[in-house]
Amino acid sequence: MKTHEIAEFLTGELFGNGDIEISGIANLEKASLGDIAFIEKSVNFPATKASCLIVPKDIARLRAETRPVESVSVIAVDNPKLAFALIAAKLHPFEIRYGHYHPTAVYPDTDDIQAGYIGAFVSIGENTQIGEGCQIHDGVRIGKNVVIRKFTIIHPNCVIYDNVEIGNGCIIHAGTVIGADGFGYVRDAEKYVKFPQIGTVVIEDDVEIGANSCVDRGALGETRIGQGTKIDNLVQVGHNVHIGKRCVIAAQTGISGSVVIEDDCVIGGQVGFGDHVRVLSGAVIGSQAGVLPGKIVRPGVWWGTPIQPLDEFKRQNAHVKGIARLKEEVREIKKKIQSISAKDPANGPDL
Repeated sequence: MKTHEIAEFLTGELFGNGDIEISGIANLEKASLGDIAFIEKSVNFPATKASCLIVPKDIARLRAETRPVESVSVIAVDNPKLAFALIAAKLHPFEIRYGHYHPTAVYPDTDDIQAGYIGAFVSIGENTQIGEGCQIHDGVRIGKNVVIRKFTIIHPNCVIYDNVEIGNGCIIHAGTVIGADGFGYVRDAEKYVKFPQIGTVVIEDDVEIGANSCVDRGALGETRIGQGTKIDNLVQVGHNVHIGKRCVIAAQTGISGSVVIEDDCVIGGQVGFGDHVRVLSGAVIGSQAGVLPGKIVRPGVWWGTPIQPLDEFKRQNAHVKGIARLKEEVREIKKKIQSISAKDPANGPDL
């Protein structure tokens, strides 16, 4: 694409040559001729070999006023990082593979299997539907009565249990398990009796789940992940969990059973949720926070264990950091009192 076409696509303002051909994306340090890169905040234009830069509007105008743009064209937008992601998808579109089913793959010979690509040693159960343009990579095991809609990618060595539904345009990264039994037991005298785990998992459109994550099936109902939600690597989603739309959940988070996370929430890494927690829309929970069972987390920024509003967490953290200084001050006061007491034992306090 030429730079003027990119500017039009991004509805940005172009400074410089509009006829430079752009064929790739890169960061500022690695970029070369024909690449496009972006600057998010800095007001200084760093040295780069990129042919085009996406920058904030105020930086572009400052550049244009101070000196002309010569070898590097500049496109000014409101959100450079978002614009870069959009043009990256345009320059490197999703590759749809058609017509390659590896001879070692085992799958039902029906019209319900319409995947564009099925890799080596894939196994697909009966009554399963796989939509047009899907990619099922090596070593994937898909159970019976599964529905996977169009243009979804299942990366190597994933396991999709029976009766799971996955929407359009999802990405499931390597080693992820979807639909395993939830962790549900009832105590009976000297043993634990397994509670039925016969529900399902429903993953809506445009969801991405990172490598080696686990999404357990509902006990009697469903576990659901809403449209557009992005889940990082090594995340545990327990049974009957409902995650809303457009949520972001970072690595090593553990979500206990029956938790509800509403739309547009942000969950940091290594957050632990007790069961039956409800996180209301717009809440942000910081890394390594702990959410006690049954807690209702309202909109705002939360941190710590147990979680608390960020301002309170900062105050408590400041107090904790001040304990060493306080101990030293108390020690000095005690020394002075002891010194006074030694000089005048009759008037000194009993320490």
